[in-house]
Parts: sequence; structure tokens; C-alpha cells
Amino acid sequence: MGTTARTSCAVTAALLLALATPGAAGAAPPAAGAEPELLVKGLDGGSGSTVGPDGALYVPEPVSGEVSRIDPRTGATTVVASCLPPQVLVGEAGGAMDVAFLGSTMYALTSLVSADVGGSAVTGIFRVEDDTCEVVADIGAWTLENPPPPDFDFVVPTGVPYAMEAYRGGFLVTDGHANRVLQVSLDGRVRTVLQFGNVVPLGLELVGRTVYLALAGPVPHLPEDGRVLSFRVRSADPELVASGGRLLVDVEVGRRALYALAQGDFPEGAPEGSPALPDTGQLLVADRDGGFDVVADELDRPTSMELVDGSAYVVTYDGEVWRIRDLPGGRHR
Repeated sequence: MGTTARTSCAVTAALLLALATPGAAGAAPPAAGAEPELLVKGLDGGSGSTVGPDGALYVPEPVSGEVSRIDPRTGATTVVASCLPPQVLVGEAGGAMDVAFLGSTMYALTSLVSADVGGSAVTGIFRVEDDTCEVVADIGAWTLENPPPPDFDFVVPTGVPYAMEAYRGGFLVTDGHANRVLQVSLDGRVRTVLQFGNVVPLGLELVGRTVYLALAGPVPHLPEDGRVLSFRVRSADPELVASGGRLLVDVEVGRRALYALAQGDFPEGAPEGSPALPDTGQLLVADRDGGFDVVADELDRPTSMELVDGSAYVVTYDGEVWRIRDLPGGRHR
């Protein structure tokens, strides 16, 4: 999901304020014991992820419109939903983007499946029960009625929602094209929590009342533009936590540190929204100076991650899940 405010068909591939600080470009080498190991392959693409109430990983497969449950110990994979709209822009972006739980009920976020890109489905949030998908919130329709500011060069009228996080009986949702963070309720109401300029907000993490947000930054996704911010929904006054990752797509907070996921080096001259170059992604840990150290590198176009029992589980664009054990500590949150 790297994209500029112009294009967020970008947001598949990966896809302010504040001063740039030293970042991953000059970071320490990967920590010992941080060698990634392949846990799952063969998913129909990979985008978001979550840890369910049963402790398993749940990963949407954008191409097919399915969601798979993955045992984090063994990698055993079971399709638990197949009712979401499949990807319209095959090989590019969109489809089932992310999943989250409220209690034992799963919800899924879709993107780039509406009529404005040649589809016939809803861009928004679905309740998923017994392999039946019911629309909860039509974010695309709301975005049509509430476009970004007039100075935006806005290409996709329904926006490109990217990530979701359960919040107060509803959800927080990022739109990497409209450059927004939204609050969405189960009765379909949508409101803007934050409206940014061209910073490309993608991954989310919620710890207590604090929201952490990964920014990919505009093309060409320079390290100083890859940032993690923190804010509270009621005040919505973002503060810089760390910067220095190329095309940041996700953020997670562990017991000892904050981790960010960088998709990698953006191809020179590539169209906006293109994925990073293969095998240039990194798992990063925030240091005490506002930058990042490298935990693991040479990841192939990662899109999201989860932390389970001290290990990171990284989902990739081409449908793999990698496990990275023995994560180092870093900056305490």
C-alpha cells in the first residue's frame, strides 16, 4: 500500500508533521535469532491479519474473498469464510483487506470492489457469521458523499480502506487513498477522526486508549517519510513515535517494544501504488532515539503482522505467512 494522495489502488502493495529522525537506513544489522521461517504458503494473496479470540491467526485472501484461520504453532490452515467479494483489480489491489473481532464475531473490511472500479460489491465492513457476509457499513458510499478536501487529486471515488481495528464496540479504519482515519459504528455511521495530507495512513494498533498508526509516506516512500504516530481518538492530536522505515505498512506493540513493518524499496519510476521490490521488506523495532533498528530483513513485500507469544507473524503480498522468533526489546511504549 504505498500510494500518494492521487492513487490508492496503491494500497495493495503495501499500502506530517514532525521532524525526521535517524532511521532504518543506518540501523543496526538484524538481531541474532531473528531468521524468518516459512509457516504458510499458497494463500490467495495476503493483506491484513488479526489474532482471534481463540489465539489463532485470521488472514484475508484478497484474490478469492476468503478468510483463513491459521494455527500459529503448526501452520495448519482452514478456510473459515468464502463469502466476501473477490478482487476486482486482479493482480493489483483490493478485495478482502483486513479482519477484526468483536467478541466472538468476525468482521471483514473490503476495498476496491465497488462500481467505480468495475465491481458490483460494497467497499466497507461486513459481519461474517456461518460463512454469510452481511454489510454493516458502506464506507464507499459515505466517501462518495464526503470526499477529501478539494485540493486532493482524488482518483478512486469510494476510497481505499486498508486496515481496521476494533474500537469501543465499532472500528477504526484507515483509508490510504483519502488519507484518513475513520470511526465506524455497527449501525453504519462513519465519521472522520483524522484527515491528513499526503502521508498514506495504513496499519493500526490499539493499546488501551492510545492508537498507533503507520504512515507509508508519498512516493517514492523515503525512509524519513515512513513514520509511526500515536494519538487518542477523542483528542486526535498525533505525536511522532518513530521514523525511518521505507513504505511502512503496519505497527504492533509488544510487551517490551514497538515494532513496525516496512514493505521495502520502491522501484524507481514505477507507477504510484506499485508494491515494493521483492525481498526488500524489513521488520523493525523502535529505538530510544526516535528511529528504528532492523530485526529481520529480506522480507518479500510484507503487508501486515501480528505478535503472538513473543514471535512476529508476517503476512506477504503473494500469500505467505512467516514466523520470526525471539524478538528483541527496544523502546518501551
